[in-house]
This record gives sequence, C-alpha cells and structure tokens, in this order.
Amino acid sequence: MTRRHLAPVRNVRHDRSRIVLATALAGALMSVTAACGVGGAEDSSAAEGQPKRSGKVSGEITFRTLQLKPNFTAYVQGVIDAFEKKYPDVKVTWEDVPGDGYNEKLVADAQAGGLPDVVNLNTDSFQLLGERGMLADVARLDPGVAKEYVPGAWEQYKLPGKGDGVYAYPWYVTPEILTYNKDLFAKAGLDVNKPPTGVEQFFDYAERIAGAGTGASGGRFAAFMADPKGRLPGDWQKMGVPILDKKKSRFVFDTPKAVEWVQRMKKLYAMGAMPKESLTKADDLAQLYGAGKLAFGPGSPGVLKDVKRNSPSAYGKTQVAKAVTGTLGHIGVYTQSLGVRKDTKHPDAAAEFAKWVTNGPNQVAFSKQVTIYPSNAKGLADPYFADRGDGKDPETMARVVGAEELKSAQLDANTPVEWTTQVGDAVVREMQKGIKGEEEPATAVKNAQEAANKILAQQQKRQ
Repeated sequence: MTRRHLAPVRNVRHDRSRIVLATALAGALMSVTAACGVGGAEDSSAAEGQPKRSGKVSGEITFRTLQLKPNFTAYVQGVIDAFEKKYPDVKVTWEDVPGDGYNEKLVADAQAGGLPDVVNLNTDSFQLLGERGMLADVARLDPGVAKEYVPGAWEQYKLPGKGDGVYAYPWYVTPEILTYNKDLFAKAGLDVNKPPTGVEQFFDYAERIAGAGTGASGGRFAAFMADPKGRLPGDWQKMGVPILDKKKSRFVFDTPKAVEWVQRMKKLYAMGAMPKESLTKADDLAQLYGAGKLAFGPGSPGVLKDVKRNSPSAYGKTQVAKAVTGTLGHIGVYTQSLGVRKDTKHPDAAAEFAKWVTNGPNQVAFSKQVTIYPSNAKGLADPYFADRGDGKDPETMARVVGAEELKSAQLDANTPVEWTTQVGDAVVREMQKGIKGEEEPATAVKNAQEAANKILAQQQKRQ
C-alpha cells in the first residue's frame, strides 16, 4: 500500500510505505546546494548562512500546502487573512499542490531556486531538504519558540549531525492508536480491558485469537492484517531492532529479534491469524474490520470515521487503547511541518507566519474539522482533547487517547528516509518468503539486509 498524500486523515500503522523519489530528489538538491556552497553537515559556514531577523515583519511571502484545497480552503484562507490583518505590511500568496507529484515539484523548484518561503513538508521532503541545507534553523531564527510545542513533536525536526538545530515548525500530527473488537477479544478468552502493549504480546494475543477464529466452523475471523510493507520497519523499531548504523550508511537489522519477528509471523500465518491474501496485497482494513473479520482494527483515529459510517455494528463493538509501544515506549506518528526557506528574503515575515499557522488556536480549529492533532502544547491542552463524553464512543476516545500519547510518548518518524520504496519492496519480498516458509526466517532476514544495503549503496553512489 503506497503512502497517499491526501487530506490529513491517515492510517498510521498500515500506511507507512513511501512514494519517495529519494535518489532523484537527493541528486537534485545536492546539485543545488553544491552551487550555493552548502554542505551536508552544519559547520560554521553553514551556520553563518542562516537567515537573520531584521525586527520588521514585512514583505511578500509564498506559502505552499499539500492538497488542502478545496476541503479546507475557507480555514486556510481565514488563517492567512487574520495574519495579514495583524501584520498589514505582509502579503501572503497561498499555493496548494496536489498530492501526486508533490516531491517531484519540490525537485523542480529546488533546481530552479524557487522553493516557497514557507512550505508544508511531509516526513520525506523535510528530511531530504533539511539534510541538504535548504531549510532555516527555526530554533536559531525564532529563539524560545520550542516551549510552544509538544517536546516530542519539536524533537522530530532535528537532523543528524546538525546539533540542536530544528529545521521546521511542527504542524499537525496523527499518532498511532490501537483499536480492537471487544466481542472477538472475549471469544478468544482475552480481557478486553488489557490490550497488548508490546509487539511480542501483540503476537501472543493474535495466537489466541487465531485459535478462536479458526475453530470448528473454520475461517470465521482473523487477528490482524499481515501487511509486512505496512508493519516494517515499525515493528522492528518497537522490538529494539536497530535499522541503520550510527552513520546511516548501512542497514543493520539482521538481528535475533528481527528473526524472531519472522518466526512469529510465520507461525501466525500458518494458524490463520491473518487473512492469507493480506501477505501479498493490501485489502481494505476498515472494510474487513467492519465486517467482523478482524479482531484488531484501524491504527489511526481518522479511519474510525469510515467504520462508523459504513459499519455501525462493528463500530459499537470497538475498544480504543494506546498504541503498542514496546520496551522503548515509542509510537509511530505521521507528521506534517512548515519549513522556512533558508534564503528567504523576508525571514521575519516567514517565521512569524509559520508560527501563526501552527499556534494553539489555529491548530485546534483545524483539528475540529478533521481528525488530526496539534503539535502545539497549548493547543493539545485544549479541553476538546480531554473530553471523554460518556467514555463509550470510539471516535471520542480515540481523540483522547491520541492526545494523551502525544503529551508523553517518545515519537518516532514513521520510517527512516533511507528506507525508500525500493528498499521496502526488497525487504518485503524476503519477508514474504520467510513467512510463507519458502525460506528459513534467518535466511530471509539476512537476504533482506543484503538487498537493502545494495540499494542503499547505489543510492549513495549516485548522490
């Protein structure tokens, strides 16, 4: 299942694969930054190249968003109008780009030197632009602003080798949660009030569910979607498996824990704990869950809307809990941010505008229109995110649980940028063989790492 750049309603657990043209984007940005004299790490010369505030908020700036028109036109335009009213010497030109080809457009703009002053970044484009010196260090540009954001969200926008620099203002986020069918839990003899907290325990529960679901009548229901493309590398990260070495020059996930993951998946697959077809293709999770065919449901609060609309019976049986985190207490999180172009001609206006869009009131107002969460600390503290109602409505509880996670959990970016679509596909091919029993689990992991490192080496060579 490919990552779709759509409106901000997402399934975090099952939507991690990336449509990153990493090599092309990296190459384009490398050529641009080389021409500008910007290196990959922030040395003193790079620091000197950071924009400096003048103290005057004025000028014409461009603001680019990712597929927010037409559904959120009124909201975004209202935010812009209010900002221009507060700062009458600023003119904001808003451009919205379709999801398809978003990163490709960034490539073209980087090559032409035409990046917007303030740009909506997803995980992929943030890392690729930031690591190549195209973004302003907002911690330097806007001292003291860090306290306005949830620490876990703020930390997302640091970059390896660049010290305490932060290269984007956090915008909206979507945390991973856990949903499950209470009735199917009960049929498996599981306590509906004690959901799994680690990947290994999640597999233990799935084994119990498989035993109940494939009983006398056979094939009545399964535990979860196999979907290795969506589960990795997240499951491995939660199990403490290192994905890359410290230099991010090689994949190093060939470990006993990764082999254990394949072994458990292989056993569960043979037991019928997951729909057979879900190993090789992406079925509609919400549809299967809504039909009572899966015990574990959507991992994103937004997808519950689909279940509520299309499957009220399954929705009524849904319990919501905090995400499976593992020993490190990490959760997956889908993030969006606002970067400021490093060579913007109007750093005061760009910084103030990015901070304005991501302030508490504006993020809360956005969250009330779509199932997302503020990265702004005051926004997340709004009573809206603590209101449990009667404690029974899944969508309401998902909002509360997600907000609680964001306040305290360690947040992981979904996938390292080096884990490109090509790498993910190579790993998944081996995992499928291991889970089906066509290869020994240890062989599958070994072959997957070798294939991933060949791809990474080729990408690095082209850069």
